[in-house]
Amino acid sequence: MTEELFREDAYLKTATAQVVAASSAGIVLDRTIFYPMGGGQPGDTGTLVRADGMRIVIADTRKGEGGILHVAADGQTLPETGEAVTLEIDWARRHRHMRMHTALHLLCAVVPAGVTGGQIGADRSRLDFDPGEVVFDKAAIEAGLNRLIAQDAVVAPRWVEESELDARPELVRTMSVQPPRGAGRVRLLEIEGVDLQPCGGTHVARTGEIGAVVVEKIESKGKRNRRVVLALA
Repeated sequence: MTEELFREDAYLKTATAQVVAASSAGIVLDRTIFYPMGGGQPGDTGTLVRADGMRIVIADTRKGEGGILHVAADGQTLPETGEAVTLEIDWARRHRHMRMHTALHLLCAVVPAGVTGGQIGADRSRLDFDPGEVVFDKAAIEAGLNRLIAQDAVVAPRWVEESELDARPELVRTMSVQPPRGAGRVRLLEIEGVDLQPCGGTHVARTGEIGAVVVEKIESKGKRNRRVVLALA
């Protein structure tokens, strides 16, 4: 399996790795800084640089049975098994995803409702909520988000035993998706004094790094679904 360097340091922009396998499905490396699509966050894009300087454009990153798949763009020459490559992610795109993903965690703190779905993008992101009795006031939600961002709270992952998560079911905000189990422990994302919930994505180190956000719109997507769409200001 691929060593996931981004789990410990989401700010790594480059690293070296060795090719484990390469096919039209994707390039598997022994280690990577590329985040694979999951949890509503898109897979990273970027390049792999071979020893001779040839660059392989990576158009997407996905999870695969044999490891993380770095999907090459059409027309790229694949590397050989055992070859050493230098990894370079599209940092500007990734960093926007990190800012957006962290902002969605803050949105969970502002809106006290169960999450029914979500999607992260570089330009705009959304969360869907089961509204219950919650009133969705666009101006109030935006003000609450920017107030939490301005607190510049520390954001950091931590791990808990699965048994601890079982004892605290309120930590799981998603109603239809449960965090992966079977490894004995679960990764949480903690925003100090604000939010704590399971998450395997990439995030900024402090809320102030998000910058100002705007609530573009709130839509009704059915009796039990309100969609809140955010954008970076």
